[in-house]
Amino acid sequence: MIDAGRKFLKAYDWNQGPDIQTDQQKGVPPPPFQKPYPKDTTLIDLVAPQDLSIAPIPLLNAINRRKSRRGFIDEPLSVEELSFLLWVTQGVHKVAVDIRHGKIETTKRTVPSGGSRHPHETYLAVSNVTGLQPGIYRYLALEHKLLFLSQGDPDIAKRLSEICHLQKFVAKASVIFIWALIPYRIEWRYSVAAHKGTAIEAGHICQNLYLAVEAIGSGTCSIAAYDQKAIDDLLGLDGTDEFVVYISAVGKIPIHSRYSP
Repeated sequence: MIDAGRKFLKAYDWNQGPDIQTDQQKGVPPPPFQKPYPKDTTLIDLVAPQDLSIAPIPLLNAINRRKSRRGFIDEPLSVEELSFLLWVTQGVHKVAVDIRHGKIETTKRTVPSGGSRHPHETYLAVSNVTGLQPGIYRYLALEHKLLFLSQGDPDIAKRLSEICHLQKFVAKASVIFIWALIPYRIEWRYSVAAHKGTAIEAGHICQNLYLAVEAIGSGTCSIAAYDQKAIDDLLGLDGTDEFVVYISAVGKIPIHSRYSP
């Protein structure tokens, strides 16, 4: 028996007819592609995509080596390596602007999204990245910069480990990727048909991370088991209009593990 609250997961044809009209069809202005932030905020520069010097590896090698890795060592990531991981998971390589109104119409990114809505925001719990103080950050994909959100917290990885039901490997991660969903960003176009797509798109993002870490001598392990309220509270999210949907811990792995499946 399927619970009524899960109807959107059924294989059902939600034809957008007179009974279900999207806000886009109603002429409602679209939500922004990125959460706003104070304009006087000092942003942290990342290494631009064209300036990255990450050594390329064959895609087939990355796919063959791809697996969840939990044996992190105490070696920091560089800002360039973090820039690379952020770029391949949510980087913007093209922006289409409505010239008449001066507003962004679509963004083309390194991951696919239905209708180019890209409803996920990327947060980072940084504990061991050279040049960055520990704490919580948000990735600004449109600017390819970081926004520092919290005061320095040297125990941020340990706090995330507790939130992830005491999964010990999380406490040893150099950086923890936390993806939050802003549902209305995609509901605006697809209404009740949006929700299946949001889950699929989180998978696109995380798979890119899994492949990319293989190029920098690192590993990752994705996490879906966590205390929902605790993680939303940590990021200052309301749990309704924005809430965490996926987490992935990243860290350096031993040298003997870096080039073997």
